Amino acid sequence: MRARLVTMMVVVFLVSALVTNCAPTPTQAPPTEVVKPTETPKATEAAKPTETPKPTEVSLPPAPEFIEVGASIPLTGKFGSLGTQVKPGYVFAVQDINAAGGVYVKEYGKKIPIRLTIYDDESDPTKAVSKLETLYAEQNVVAYLGGAGSDMHAATAAIAEKNKVPYLGIAFALYSIHQQGYKYLFSPFPKSPAQARDVFEILNAEIPEGERPTKIAIFQEKTDWGKELCGLWKENAPKYGYEVVVYEQYAPKTEDFSDMILKAKAAGAEALFGMPTQPDGVAMFKQMAELGWTPKFSLIIRAPENVTWGETLGTVGEYVTIFPGWHHGEKFPGVEELNAKYQAEFGRPADLLTGPAYACVQILANAIERAGTLDRDAIRDAIAATDMMTVVGPVTFNADGTGNVLNPLIQWQNGKLELVWPKDQATADFFYPAPPFDQR
Repeated sequence: MRARLVTMMVVVFLVSALVTNCAPTPTQAPPTEVVKPTETPKATEAAKPTETPKPTEVSLPPAPEFIEVGASIPLTGKFGSLGTQVKPGYVFAVQDINAAGGVYVKEYGKKIPIRLTIYDDESDPTKAVSKLETLYAEQNVVAYLGGAGSDMHAATAAIAEKNKVPYLGIAFALYSIHQQGYKYLFSPFPKSPAQARDVFEILNAEIPEGERPTKIAIFQEKTDWGKELCGLWKENAPKYGYEVVVYEQYAPKTEDFSDMILKAKAAGAEALFGMPTQPDGVAMFKQMAELGWTPKFSLIIRAPENVTWGETLGTVGEYVTIFPGWHHGEKFPGVEELNAKYQAEFGRPADLLTGPAYACVQILANAIERAGTLDRDAIRDAIAATDMMTVVGPVTFNADGTGNVLNPLIQWQNGKLELVWPKDQATADFFYPAPPFDQR
């Protein structure tokens, strides 16, 4: 019995071994593929998607809180009478743009308000340079707005070029700045070549031959702009039938002009051309009245552009003409609204340099919107391609940054600044000849 049980166990063991050796060997399962949330599994040729995926929505970069713009303006010092006209133009334009939500910038898909930072450089070029460097380093400005006075712009335009920041400036006629190869300087304002040409063309158009003031005295300020503009007047005079009988030079802040005035009187000069600052111009005309020399026609740029000219000189300052770049009587879109804002704050229509300053901000805002970005080079290129209507009329730029703009002639009449040329914009007729000082 025991032998039979052992035999059966052997048989079972042999059968189990045979079954085990004949079964297939199991294979190892592949590892599960881990996909990071930021990654997409790669599709193989054998596993192409059966549906077209929906396009991913493009996310825009976060927009800055403001478009930073900076300005250094002579609100005090010898150019203070000019700078105080420029500042309101910038401020009112920024207010108007921000009231509409700001400037639309495509890069961020929204409107962004402008934040304008203004410094007073006290009519000191060195301080103006320092202010622009501060604006660049601390405010990271996308554009500069210039101050006033050719000497000031000559210093600050170089900084804009160094920092590659677009620069829009008015209240300067110095043409030579634009001949230095600057790419970031733009000025929607008449320059010396236009001022040296237009005065003769206007005189010849307005005054009959035989009555024109053909003998001219030129009083040149000893500055770069003085040399440039007065030199062009002297060069153009004989081409239009005029003679320069006196050409005198003086340093800024001169107090005694009597020698120059007496020379002009002795030479029989009938017209006076010059570009004194307001303090110099006031002293000059007071001494002309005292010495009894009254030009029939005077083109005095800069000094008579502020209302304080009339307040200080009274009838002595009458009938003087200027080329200030703008007048509140011009018939362009936005002028009426600008005058209303200025009247409400200052009690008079906008000053002569306020319109061109306002236009600078219009041009900048338009350029930023067309550029679609706050990249300075893109904004610079957009400014160069400007072709738009502003409060100073249509504006385009030449390759050197000079603007193609209207060059209106303004004249003091009855205590007011009147626009006398061109005729289609005029608020009054051109008055000639100026009566003697003692007969006014």
